[in-house]
Amino acid sequence: MTISYGALAGLIAAIAFLILVLFTIPMLVRTAKLLKKTSATIQTTNESMKKISEDMDGLMDQTSDLLDKTNDLMTDVNGKMKTLDPVVKAAADLGESVSELNDSSKKIAKRFSSNHLSRTGLISSIAATAFARRKRRRGEN
Repeated sequence: MTISYGALAGLIAAIAFLILVLFTIPMLVRTAKLLKKTSATIQTTNESMKKISEDMDGLMDQTSDLLDKTNDLMTDVNGKMKTLDPVVKAAADLGESVSELNDSSKKIAKRFSSNHLSRTGLISSIAATAFARRKRRRGEN
């Protein structure tokens, strides 16, 4: 039995192809396992993302409710501050009046202590000071 060169070349090629396939099979098996693990990881990631998305939706709803309540509270506080504005202004005016009265009292006490005024001069000075203060409060000059 003689084998021709063509048949020998075909036999060598078939053996080489068989060796190539035998070495490729383990690599294909490992690649298949890797793809299965990757698929499982992607599925787990998708489930986690879905849960995170649901949690974020709930959190956003709660945040929206909290912001609405905060806006209502700020509106209420602003309304109450507007109500208190006249009280604060009245207190400021009272403080200014007390300060003017204190200054007038000091001036009168200073004049009285210097003994330059007689009794009628003291009374007229007090009356003149009171009328001047009244004109200032009314805006008259």
